[in-house]
Amino acid sequence: MQVSVETTSGLGRRMTVQIPAEQIDQQVENRLQQLSRSVRLDGFRPGKVPLSVVKKRYESQVRQEAAGELIASTYEQALQQQNLRPAGEPTIEQTRNQQGQELEYVATFEVYPDVEPPELHDLTIERPVAQVSDADVDAMFDKLRRQRSTWTRVERPAQKGDRLEIDFEGTVGGQPFSGNKASNVPLELGSGSMIPGFEVQLEGVSPGDRKTIEVAFPQEYPSQEVAGKTASFDVKVNAVSEAALPELNDEFARAFGIADGGLEKLRVEVRNNMQRELDNVIKSRIKQQVFDALLARADVDVPASLIENEVNALIKKEGGAADAGQARARYEDEARKRVSLGLLIAEIIKRNQLQIDPERVRKTIEDLAQSYENPEEVVQWYYSNQEMLAGVQTLIMEETVVEWVASQAKSEDKSTTFEELMQA
Repeated sequence: MQVSVETTSGLGRRMTVQIPAEQIDQQVENRLQQLSRSVRLDGFRPGKVPLSVVKKRYESQVRQEAAGELIASTYEQALQQQNLRPAGEPTIEQTRNQQGQELEYVATFEVYPDVEPPELHDLTIERPVAQVSDADVDAMFDKLRRQRSTWTRVERPAQKGDRLEIDFEGTVGGQPFSGNKASNVPLELGSGSMIPGFEVQLEGVSPGDRKTIEVAFPQEYPSQEVAGKTASFDVKVNAVSEAALPELNDEFARAFGIADGGLEKLRVEVRNNMQRELDNVIKSRIKQQVFDALLARADVDVPASLIENEVNALIKKEGGAADAGQARARYEDEARKRVSLGLLIAEIIKRNQLQIDPERVRKTIEDLAQSYENPEEVVQWYYSNQEMLAGVQTLIMEETVVEWVASQAKSEDKSTTFEELMQA
């Protein structure tokens, strides 16, 4: 087998493979002989069809089948011979397949780039330092009470914290847009569930009022139809309701699954959950700084095929259509970052021989399971589900890389609060 490779672009390769004529011809001959012993043709007894007749009718088909199998079996050998790592699937074209001649095919593909992780000794990572205070726990209890509040209609002007029932219809430049109207929509003033400026303009309205408000859709709004544009909404107020919060007592604790221990035990569990959330946010902040630094400092030549694969994955995840043009262009920058980061992480793991710690994987799964009624069942489920287990292992590997990078960089503590971190 002869193999030659030429570079078509930065990462593009064109690999030509030639297989000796006797190898392909011998396979074709063997297949035709086997076929002659089993094929059924009119005018011939089974197994008695002359080889010349079988060749005339089936040789072309048999040659294509034999060529396909030889290409499949020699492609990986050719890559290993040339020390190539293809990124994505190749395009393979037969360029010669005639009796007495070498079988020749051409594989076109991209290769993985040589990745050089950046220097990080002058990088400074800001580590948030915060605690869960008693005031933070009190504020969380207020949120929990609001989640279980009951609503009573009132005949007075609405204020922050009230719930409205509204009909609305919006236009941009006098024209309707997708999702521009709805009826009997519940809206808690101050919840931030609507676009900025919408809720605050409804403070002070009373049941039966009609009001026209103008709001600007953010530039990053998901719908490109209205992103960055000013809309006018005609709003009708059907009802105003005020919240009645439940009492903080043992009955309130039982509503959150606390059978014994009452409010004190609920307070302990709430604090523990908040601490886990705080720890995760701090880790996420550090991870984002590390990943941003890797992307900013490294110059990675990313294979187009890998970007395309990642774009398709993002589109599928978002439930969108894989249309050409703007719909796909929105995902390309994110896809490029993800692929670049993946290549950098893989190279850091390889160079520094970083390993996944099984004990750390188990502890992570056990921590995740604590929020469920039967934690041990959840742990067993993770270990019996390879996809879920792989997700945790990937998370741990990323954290291991982040910790390694952070160990190479400088560190600077920044005092903050639980509330500030959660809001950010």
